[in-house]
Amino acid sequence: MSSEKYVIVFALLAFVNPLPAGAEPEKTAVAPAPASSQAVSPGGQHDFDWEIGNWKTRLKRRLHPLTGSNDWVEYEGTTTVRKVWDGAANLVELDVKGPAGRIEGLALRLYNPQSRQWSLNFANRAGGTLFVPTIGEFKNGRGEFYSHETLNERAILVRFVMSDITRDSARFEQSFSDDGGKTWEANWIAVDTRIP
Repeated sequence: MSSEKYVIVFALLAFVNPLPAGAEPEKTAVAPAPASSQAVSPGGQHDFDWEIGNWKTRLKRRLHPLTGSNDWVEYEGTTTVRKVWDGAANLVELDVKGPAGRIEGLALRLYNPQSRQWSLNFANRAGGTLFVPTIGEFKNGRGEFYSHETLNERAILVRFVMSDITRDSARFEQSFSDDGGKTWEANWIAVDTRIP
């Protein structure tokens, strides 16, 4: 698959990331997950209840992940999150625009009560199919989701993190690793603010 497909898949996962090459900060060592003072529920199926509603979204993405490039593009728009199956699933619609164009994405998040984990499944309007999901869970107010993918015919790891979660704001970051998770390079960063 193309690098564009994977950057797209993993960004919307929590927010949709249809990117034709992503935005990227420098590689950083993996840090332990910080405790967070937010409203993620303690027990699985309702982990995303805090996010139901409408959000203003500001995001940036690295244009050429894992190439040494530090060229980013920025977008603004909205995200709408709808509860499905009494919270055991939700549907995320992302619509943002910027100098590099428009991103329209859809994420379907599904809770597995046996594993107590979520799968984040993304599709962009241009492609019309679901990509490989990232899988993970919330701990201490932070959601971490992982996947094994390919970027430019190279095996990579993908990490999608939801952090700084409050009732009215949250941060979403997708990173890639091409060294087995020793270092991570961010390529998609979104900050959402609730629309009253």
